[in-house]
Amino acid sequence: MAKEKLSPRQKMINLMYLVFICMLAMQIDQEIIRSYFDTNSSLQESRELTENKNDKIFEATLKAKSETNEAAAQSYEVYQGLKGKINTLVESIEGIKTQLKKEAGYDEKSGVEDNFNALNGTEYSTTKFFDGGDENTPSKVAKDLTKQINDLRIFIAQSFANDSRMENLVKVANQTMVTEFPKGETRNGKGWLQYKFHNQPLIAALSNLEVIQSAARNLQSDALALMLQEKVDADIKFNAYEAIVAGPSVIISGQPAEAKVFIGTYSDDPNLQFTGVDRTTRGMGYKTLGGGVGEHTMSGTVSYRNSKGEMVALPFKHNYRVIAGSEQVKLESGAIVSADKMNVLYRGVENPVSASMLGVDNSTVTLSAPGASVSGGRGKWVIRPGAGNVVSIMVSGKQPNGKVVSQSFPFRIKSVPAPQGQIRSQNVVSMPASSISKQVISAAIPDFDFPVSFQVTGFRFKAPGKAAMYVSGNSLSAAASLTAGLRAGDVCYVFDIQATATGLGGQMLKNISPVVINVQ
Repeated sequence: MAKEKLSPRQKMINLMYLVFICMLAMQIDQEIIRSYFDTNSSLQESRELTENKNDKIFEATLKAKSETNEAAAQSYEVYQGLKGKINTLVESIEGIKTQLKKEAGYDEKSGVEDNFNALNGTEYSTTKFFDGGDENTPSKVAKDLTKQINDLRIFIAQSFANDSRMENLVKVANQTMVTEFPKGETRNGKGWLQYKFHNQPLIAALSNLEVIQSAARNLQSDALALMLQEKVDADIKFNAYEAIVAGPSVIISGQPAEAKVFIGTYSDDPNLQFTGVDRTTRGMGYKTLGGGVGEHTMSGTVSYRNSKGEMVALPFKHNYRVIAGSEQVKLESGAIVSADKMNVLYRGVENPVSASMLGVDNSTVTLSAPGASVSGGRGKWVIRPGAGNVVSIMVSGKQPNGKVVSQSFPFRIKSVPAPQGQIRSQNVVSMPASSISKQVISAAIPDFDFPVSFQVTGFRFKAPGKAAMYVSGNSLSAAASLTAGLRAGDVCYVFDIQATATGLGGQMLKNISPVVINVQ
């Protein structure tokens, strides 16, 4: 049977169809690269927050305790060794990432589209980790990296082998600081090094390296937290309890405020010695707070005698503020304006603003903001900024002598931050593979004190070695088939998260950042 002869029109249609398929495939590649890029950025931001927390909070606290506590001193010495190993690993990986970006021609000042060819290139990671690109011949860079990872895991296992507090830390290190798959198994016929870096796009290699850095810093953070959970010094007997209320000493009318109530334990040892207080009762010191208008500091020490007969002093400090009462306010002059939520105004949302003038009746105070809509009165207004980056808020009022005074206050205008994909209120989580299908995807804007909410309507789920799956709704239950066979150390991604927003005033919803799931 002779082949059917196609008309020129049909040939053109077939050609256009092929071009369309090629363009669609290219677009899918771009979306995957963009998702990898967003995930890598989220991991880096999370790691930097962890590093800051480790240095400025946990480590500083442990160091201070080590100066007066022998057990803390021993923990601090071990921690210094752990910190050195982790710093070496993290800094070494950072050097590898820098070299990869330079060799690929990656421009960090440009977006994904401008760097697409570099981010999608597979030759850079392949030649960096394998001599001549041969997957059976690891390079010196690869050998040094695997050695540093193994050295860190071994150091943790040996240093904390006899410390029951660190049992889980050792377990996590054995799961995350690995350079081989369990019992010699392979993924797609490849070992750990080949699976992570051979013929991998640059952005995938960078993300895999960032995962190792983040895991190392998390181990450091966990170790610090556990070291600070030491047993209470036997020199002090904590045998008394009291309900404690903690809350702000000054609140602003119309602004939310919250107090915490909890049970505290303390020592009623009559031999405790206090400085910086007015009187002591049942192991507690009391100080009358006061002074002129402004900032004040209360400080002193609580001292106890340890088992060696030495007096050990524990310093304390408390800052408080004295504000003017109504009689003093009448004598003052000038204007006051404050944003109830933030020190900026957000575009597209209702920003509550309080404004008053000292020595002026609130009923005579007016507020205007050229370029923005303003509503309210009697000290409380709502401002919805328009275009631009700055809005000037003008406050005016009539003094008792009839004189009208005005003052202008510049406020920055910012766009509403991009929402973040979350599981259990976190964008990077760790859990067993069996728990993944039980999770629900949500979205939120972290640390954003405005009534904005999101309802997730769909997303894509990616597991190692498997094609990404689109899921309708907000539950991961539909992706249960993709989680079968996952191993500790695998990383899954939830990306292309779609959601509807409430409270944004009709603004276009920004891209929601992905969720990273580390399999335990």
